[in-house]
Amino acid sequence: MFTSYCNYSRYVSEYYRGSMSSMCSKVMSQVSTETTRFVDKYDVTLDVCIPSVLSQSKVVSPNQVGESVDVCVEDETVSYLNRRDVQAALHARLIGGVREWTVCSNVLDYELLDVEKPTINIVGSLVKAGVPVLVYSGDQDSVIPLTGSRTLVSRLAKRLGLRTSVPYRVWFAGQQVGGWTQVYGNVLSFATVRGASHEVPFSQPERSLVLFKAFLDGHPLPEEF
Repeated sequence: MFTSYCNYSRYVSEYYRGSMSSMCSKVMSQVSTETTRFVDKYDVTLDVCIPSVLSQSKVVSPNQVGESVDVCVEDETVSYLNRRDVQAALHARLIGGVREWTVCSNVLDYELLDVEKPTINIVGSLVKAGVPVLVYSGDQDSVIPLTGSRTLVSRLAKRLGLRTSVPYRVWFAGQQVGGWTQVYGNVLSFATVRGASHEVPFSQPERSLVLFKAFLDGHPLPEEF
């Protein structure tokens, strides 16, 4: 149903236009039921934050053994940034009738239909101008999954006539696999970050540093340890 009758692109288009079809509504309702709101779509292996006293303690996800993860850190960050002393230290002021700081607030009125405009063409323009480009994805993110990013980069490389200069392979951060990478024409790079969420540096800071440093220095990602 998801691929035959209503994919996510069609759902977003209909939702933002206020013209939701009964078929799309039915399909997305089924998707929500099957994926459940108790799985974080931005990090599918991380436990969700349950708004209760017991959930405020640090929780270890079974897929992140050895790492202590505070799954309610976003809620705590919102509380922290709404402290008057913190806002004063940051020289931040709530203006225009805004009473509190929130994540992704509606203070800025974005044109929501702009999400339909592909940005891969901008990446292509940079590559054609000789500007090195790195496209990366966390492999635990279901919102912008690595399969989508990799497909877009691969198609762009083909369209620009770029040949693979570094075949798809693993890269290392320390003695652990940091992810996988592929490079086209020494100017267009794709990489995944293993164990990373939608916000890659937040969930995998060490691996992100290795990734960014190699790219900025113009060096290949480590292929051994």
